[in-house]
Amino acid sequence: MALREQRHEASLSFLGLGVPPPHPTWRGMLSLAGLDHMYRASWLAIWPAVALSLAVFGFNMLGDALRDLLDPRLKGG
Repeated sequence: MALREQRHEASLSFLGLGVPPPHPTWRGMLSLAGLDHMYRASWLAIWPAVALSLAVFGFNMLGDALRDLLDPRLKGG
């Protein structure tokens, strides 16, 4: 679901209909738009990167748990 939302955000931004510049997005904070801030204060990139990494890790853990729960081939037997 989050991957789909990120794709939608990227598609809308490509068409010029995305989130306006004063509002932050994870992709926007880690893209070239935030590069000049990262040169002056490199720690600004850490929190969006940590949040993105935790979200990806959480979705991977959720997917693994659902697979373990619902896949009949993994059940004992």
